[in-house]
Amino acid sequence: MQRIAKFHKVSEERFLEDWTDTFPECARDEAARIYEEIRLPRRATAGSAGYDFYAPGDIVLGPGETVKIPTGIRVEMETDWVLKCYPRSGLGFKYRLQLNNTVGIIDSDYFYSDNEGHIFAKLTNDSREEKTVEVGRGEGFMQGIFVEYGITVDDDVTDVRNGGFGSTTR
Repeated sequence: MQRIAKFHKVSEERFLEDWTDTFPECARDEAARIYEEIRLPRRATAGSAGYDFYAPGDIVLGPGETVKIPTGIRVEMETDWVLKCYPRSGLGFKYRLQLNNTVGIIDSDYFYSDNEGHIFAKLTNDSREEKTVEVGRGEGFMQGIFVEYGITVDDDVTDVRNGGFGSTTR
């Protein structure tokens, strides 16, 4: 197995800004406590392909509801690799919990973005059975899988990223 990446927490200041922007009702001292308890993603077993991302706070989504989750996580990885993020299989199967962009793509240069490469997940409970999704703080809700990729032989891109979410097409 190739070892090509390392997870880090974003800075406390970055997390506090993003968390309170998403959840303005959350007091700053509570957000700081949430930051301290963030767990880095890890695989559950030696045979697991996915790295589990853990909920930094309680997530409760009724049918049709959506939430944007600042994970507090960033990832440093080798060039020519990408982290692909998906909902945990059981949550997708039981509740139709989905990432709004279907698959989250974290490029290797995202680590160096102005926002520190802070990984967000936007989740929707697409239940058609009127089920409410409940994920407790510290429980796995998303998994990331590292994949190597190639480029075309005539690719000559030299542009450098400086932003997140869709910044490369602005």
